[in-house]
Amino acid sequence: MTALDTSPRLDDPDLAFQSLVEAHRDLTPEQSRRLDARLVLLLANHIGSITVLREAIAAAQETGWDVAEAKP
Repeated sequence: MTALDTSPRLDDPDLAFQSLVEAHRDLTPEQSRRLDARLVLLLANHIGSITVLREAIAAAQETGWDVAEAKP
């Protein structure tokens, strides 16, 4: 069975973060949300496993802040 791999795998985490920040630069909040949604769908497709995707969703929901209370 495939499992979510949460071990550090990015060869340059700072550059990855910077790339995400730059992708949102000059976007309206709505454009930013749409970019995030497209990125999530692309990465979910890349993962290719609903089991792993569900594990990732659960892990993201356990980050210490209440997803239901997050402001859009």
